[in-house]
Amino acid sequence: MAMEVLSVPLRLSLPQPTESQSRTTSSQSKTDQSKVQIKIKMLEPGRKKLTSIETQRVVSVLDETIKKLELVSMFQHAVDNLERYKVVLGSELVGALREHQRLQDNMDIQLRRLHSKKSKEGEEEYSIVEHKDTMEQSNVNIGRIRQGIQSSVKNTLRLFLNNPPASKALRAEGQLRDPAYQELIQTMSELRGFLFELLLTSPLEQTEKMRYLQDITLRDKKNKDILSTLEEELKAVVLDRDTEISKKNEIIRHLKVSLHQLEKLSENQVKRIMQEAETQQKSDWRASEGKCSKIQQELQQLRSQLSVNISENREIELFMRKKKYKIETEIENWIQKYDADMGEKQDELEELEAEYTLEKAQLAEVQEKLAVMEEEYTQIMEERRLAKLRMEEEERELANKNRAATLIQAHWKGYLVRQSMKSKKKKKKGKGKGKGKKGKK
Repeated sequence: MAMEVLSVPLRLSLPQPTESQSRTTSSQSKTDQSKVQIKIKMLEPGRKKLTSIETQRVVSVLDETIKKLELVSMFQHAVDNLERYKVVLGSELVGALREHQRLQDNMDIQLRRLHSKKSKEGEEEYSIVEHKDTMEQSNVNIGRIRQGIQSSVKNTLRLFLNNPPASKALRAEGQLRDPAYQELIQTMSELRGFLFELLLTSPLEQTEKMRYLQDITLRDKKNKDILSTLEEELKAVVLDRDTEISKKNEIIRHLKVSLHQLEKLSENQVKRIMQEAETQQKSDWRASEGKCSKIQQELQQLRSQLSVNISENREIELFMRKKKYKIETEIENWIQKYDADMGEKQDELEELEAEYTLEKAQLAEVQEKLAVMEEEYTQIMEERRLAKLRMEEEERELANKNRAATLIQAHWKGYLVRQSMKSKKKKKKGKGKGKGKKGKK
């Protein structure tokens, strides 16, 4: 038999604290908690808002970058669902998105070609000059397409910023964003929080925080030293426990040996009991034979009584069969009546179902007409909006033309006045010269 290991739990007898000690410890814990709260407040920034314009500009630039990144991350979703967003985006944005998708497709084609050329390097032998020419050409194409994509992104972002409803509709589908973009946006948001907290903190507060963190690290080092000493003490205690367990296992082994000896003694006792049981079985067998003969006589009497009871029960069964037949006929009549009533109810139900299907079909037709009318209404409202925009543009152009015409007329009138003034001055000068000549004569 395998030996079983006894695990004895280690119990340390510690002195129970008195009432006064518990009060003092509770008061100390409260003071410690208040100190911890004060120290945690030291780590928080002293201000809640940015005061300088430079810090506000830095945070606003980062916020604007995050907003633009959210829009750029949804470009592919907008391209995949252009028919859905066509009305909200407008023709200009739809064209910009299609151009952006075309540039991306060209970039993918160029990258696949470059990859295929690199894979062919090991399979086929090319001259060094041809290989350099092809690689330089592909790099030039990729650089040109990259610049086009950058300008396309800037143009598309500008159009989105000029169209707030389109930006709002695209941001509403943020849950469909690619996980990589979502992780980048999350990282940028966390960076914004860290930067905001850093800008709220003054240099003096930063030095105080660093000093406090150094104190915490020193305390942590001391706690680790104390923990290491406690672990060594725990190892010693565990070693003592293991020795105690080994002693108790030795006691268990001695007990098992004694138990084995007891099993041998019990086997001899079992043999003696079996012999006594066999003798008792023989005596019981003789007694059972006498009981069996007596039971046979009682069985004959019970069989005769059974035949009498069977004849009586047959008469009762005949009476009950007649009664059952009568009840069954009554039940059948009730069932026929129930079937007739249910047939009438079923006819009524079918009529109601026919009316229901007719009304349901009419409702479907009304809903279809309503959907068509709603679509027409949206188209009419869009046309009115576009007509209003065109009318406003024409009014602006007309106002600009009227302003320009007024300005031209004013300049022309001024020019005519100046010309007339010049002509008058010349006439006056001519008359003065004529009078002088007459006096000389």
